[in-house]
Amino acid sequence: MIARRSRWTRARVWRRRSVRALWPGTLGAKLVLILTVIGLLGAVALVAVLASVIVPSFDALEQRAVAAEVDRMHAALDTIARSVEQNARDYVDGSAGTPIAAGASRALKVKTVDGIAQVAPLDGVEALRWRKSAGVRGERDFATLLTHLPLERIAAGQHPAHFYTRLGGGIVAIGVARVYPSPGGTSGSRRYVVMARRLSAKMLSDAAQQPARIDLTQTPSTTVVRSSPASLRIAVPIAAVDGRVLGSVTVTVRRDLAVLGQRVLLLAVAGSIILLLIVLLVLSRMMTTLVLRPLARVERHMQTVPQTGSLELLRDVPRNDEIGSLAASFNAMLCQLQDLRGQLELQNFALGRSDSATAILHNVRNALTPVSTIVSRDLQQPPPVDRDMIDRAIAELAQDDLEPARRAKLAAFTGAAVAAVAKDRAERQAALLVAREAMAQVLEIIGQQHQAAQERPELSPCDVTDIVARNATIARYSGTVSIAFSFPAQRCDVIASRILLSQVIGNLFANAADAIAARGTGSGSIGVTIERVGDTAWIAIRDDGEGIERGAASSLFQRGYSTRAHKVGGLGLHWCANAMRAMQGTLRLDSAGPGQGAVATLTLRLAPTGAGGT
Repeated sequence: MIARRSRWTRARVWRRRSVRALWPGTLGAKLVLILTVIGLLGAVALVAVLASVIVPSFDALEQRAVAAEVDRMHAALDTIARSVEQNARDYVDGSAGTPIAAGASRALKVKTVDGIAQVAPLDGVEALRWRKSAGVRGERDFATLLTHLPLERIAAGQHPAHFYTRLGGGIVAIGVARVYPSPGGTSGSRRYVVMARRLSAKMLSDAAQQPARIDLTQTPSTTVVRSSPASLRIAVPIAAVDGRVLGSVTVTVRRDLAVLGQRVLLLAVAGSIILLLIVLLVLSRMMTTLVLRPLARVERHMQTVPQTGSLELLRDVPRNDEIGSLAASFNAMLCQLQDLRGQLELQNFALGRSDSATAILHNVRNALTPVSTIVSRDLQQPPPVDRDMIDRAIAELAQDDLEPARRAKLAAFTGAAVAAVAKDRAERQAALLVAREAMAQVLEIIGQQHQAAQERPELSPCDVTDIVARNATIARYSGTVSIAFSFPAQRCDVIASRILLSQVIGNLFANAADAIAARGTGSGSIGVTIERVGDTAWIAIRDDGEGIERGAASSLFQRGYSTRAHKVGGLGLHWCANAMRAMQGTLRLDSAGPGQGAVATLTLRLAPTGAGGT
């Protein structure tokens, strides 16, 4: 059993490796292969659809044509037999009951019939004429035939007055007409005039307006159709008065409809396949132009960045699709890397070894708090769906004898489970993105502390709105309470150190979040407003937390002072005030009292017009 399983395992591994070897590695080759497979499947499906529509239609038309030819042959046979009967009736009407005389000779001369006779059932054949060109043997056969004809039943209407029968080595059409006695004459016995006409292929061809051939050896009971690629051979039986088959009339018809159907099918298939190939070529060209080439440009630029170390942005025509979004995200990543590189290169400011060490620990703690919250929440949060239940549902769905109702329920459960897992994964990914932002903040703080101890920070124009937005995203995960943020969307460039200003605002957001959590309501809000007063920007950060005592505002910026009972002391506001002074700004904290919230106001110089910030 173990050896068998190992063979099966090796076979599966070999199949997987074969599939991987055949599956192309590049995206362009994959798209070409997929389009080729789709084209082949589409061509096969198209041929099947066209064949299922065109071929039966032309087959039905051909069957109708065959039925029309059969009806034409039957009509020709009936026309010939009826003409013989009509000749007999015309002869009886013209002779007015006299015996066969000159009228018979005239009928034989014009070749409308081959033989004519007057027969009395009681007396036998009274008179008989046979056309000499029809042969002497035919006259004897005709006389013998007259003795066996059921004239009384024909006259009584039990048999038609015209029919076909065998005469010698051929088939003749027989027509019977009753001779009525003339007025004033004696009634005597009944008499009948019988006419016969040999059936020939020319006669049938003229009557049917179609080349025909008489076959005495083939006696089918029903119509027989034999087909060849170019023609149809139709054999129509010739029946006697008693139902016996005397022979058949064979007519050959060209299969124009079938040939036309094949040509139409070939043209439709060829045109459809050509159209499908054109569509696939256009799609391949569009994919190359719209997808593959832009992706190749992005890939080449991404390869250039680590090779040259240049963080130059990707210059391309703006697009409102996924490729444009990818390029924008890539440029945003390059901007962030450029900012991080600039932050790591800033080494011109420090407040002293002791203050710097304590401040970095304080800022790192604030920045790592969201990471700890996200990791703790993810560790404690159970999976949305039990994996064992999903495995059992999938295994049960694989059973062939599963009831439809049960299968529908399991399919619905599996779909809901997949959706729940996807939603949980999206939420975790969003939280991890925030954690990454927090870690980037930590890296910025650590990199800034490598600056020289007594150097002043390098000041440059920076967008304070963007700094507020980034820190607000991180602060949402800094505690267990739900915090709503509001801040302006317009850009505001100020003169400051982007790294230090980001740490100051992050510290203020962390203190505001702690104040909201200390109030005990479980939720709160933080609002940021930016006002331009002359050449100065006023950034106000308002929270609805627990607030502070009115007389404690002057003590908040002292080193080691903290309003939290569970904390020994801290350098948060102390470091923030020093950092703001180093950036030629100020920091003030106001509160209306306990339970009334607090307002932290930052003042910084506005950047000159036209000096774009980072």
